[in-house]
Amino acid sequence: MAPLLELKGIGKSYPGVRALDGVDLCLEAGEVLGLIGENGAGKSTLMKILGGVLPPSEGRIRIAGRDRASLSVAEASAAGIAFVHQELNLFDNLDVAGNVLFGRESVRGGPLRLLDRRAAAARVAPLLRRLGADFAPETPVAELSIAQRQLVEIARALAAEARIIILDEPTSSLTLSETARLLSVVKELRTGGTGLIYITHRLGEIIDCADRVVCLRDGRLAGALPREEIAHAAMIRLMIGRELRALYAPPGRAAGAGGLEARGLVTPAFPGQAVDLHVRPGEILGLAGLVGAGRTSLARSLFGLDPPLGGAVLLDGRPLRLASPREAVEAGIYLVPEDRKRDGLVLDMPIVENVTLASAPAYARFGLIRRAAEWAASEAQRAALRIRAPDSAARVGDLSGGNQQKVVLARWLSMAPRVILLDEPTRGIDVGAKGEIYALMRALADRGVAILMISSDMEEVLGVSDRILVMHEGRISGGLEREGFSEQAVLRLAIGEVPAPDAAGQQESLPA
Repeated sequence: MAPLLELKGIGKSYPGVRALDGVDLCLEAGEVLGLIGENGAGKSTLMKILGGVLPPSEGRIRIAGRDRASLSVAEASAAGIAFVHQELNLFDNLDVAGNVLFGRESVRGGPLRLLDRRAAAARVAPLLRRLGADFAPETPVAELSIAQRQLVEIARALAAEARIIILDEPTSSLTLSETARLLSVVKELRTGGTGLIYITHRLGEIIDCADRVVCLRDGRLAGALPREEIAHAAMIRLMIGRELRALYAPPGRAAGAGGLEARGLVTPAFPGQAVDLHVRPGEILGLAGLVGAGRTSLARSLFGLDPPLGGAVLLDGRPLRLASPREAVEAGIYLVPEDRKRDGLVLDMPIVENVTLASAPAYARFGLIRRAAEWAASEAQRAALRIRAPDSAARVGDLSGGNQQKVVLARWLSMAPRVILLDEPTRGIDVGAKGEIYALMRALADRGVAILMISSDMEEVLGVSDRILVMHEGRISGGLEREGFSEQAVLRLAIGEVPAPDAAGQQESLPA
């Protein structure tokens, strides 16, 4: 049988940039193809060409034996291609069913052809149950979290009954249980003959589900791995051209006194719960928990976005009034938000203006911005964080997801942070850049910055944190010191179980 998909000599050029250069790719029916590579390697560009968003500069596309020079979005959809985007593309003014069935809506008879909302909900509900979603088809998308929106994107691809499904970072905001559910759906689809292209920086997922791996580096094919050779070390070698010896940097200094403290803090999301925590200078405190446990709500309250309903916040023992983000920034408390596109960046502005947005007065004289100083600061951060762009004049909306995240980090690092709140800091970032971010976090901690890191990536929480606190239904259910770290201990606390005594008869975790 002919392959479901063949790409031959695909190239894509922009003025001064060669994004893809002679890429060949093949996908068989019933195959899961893992596509890996660092940010900026060309993965998203290649998939946009396949999804009809971009035309190739050269090369041919063959779908089920039929050659095409290029595809439109409608032609890609008609050919049975569905795309789950890393950067979510949902309509906030529609409900879940409206987004899942967009373009394939259920209508009632008659000349008006009115939407049949009951039929739409009946079609979508089984898809949500299949994914383990905890919301209804009638739920407005504007009310959903990032993780829930990601499940809606996946449900939309399932509703299309596509022959080829492209999954671009589908689990970047999902919990372990949601990820496991998705991977079981991937295996079901493969058994049914669907071909899947699975793009992720979480290499453990590639090992779990992929039949074959293809790697892009700098717009070219860097190599491929058959199923029996798929392993972390082999994939990292293909991606970055070398061994990545130490991803997680150990603590370089003991935590100091003071830092950020919350006492009986009540957030608007959980008015019946109070939170106590203390993140000290020089430490990375990991905050784990299931999606919806209240981690992001806590970070937003500590940053003044959602002023707390009660309790106190102290910095180095002195009470703070956090009625707005301005007051948090003035105190040296900075937030890297979970949703960088919606809350962290101005996509139509260049890198330089995004980097200096929160510190513009520092670059002004007599009310006028000193452009040379602003440019120098932005270029220094661009170089330090290895932001892939020609220079700081590049539009942020044109960058890859990982490079956009680096721009958010660059904004705060260009200032003088005392406390950094990192909400999913490496979402959509490749393994090489993750190592750089982790090293940067450790360097900041070693300089005495207090870091609170919220993450749904269990490996990241266990590898990066000096201590771990776990949230369950708006409260801190327990904490773990480094010697007591384990996936099982974190998961037990995440579902609200009381910590079990260890061999010495002591509790394995204590709230901080």
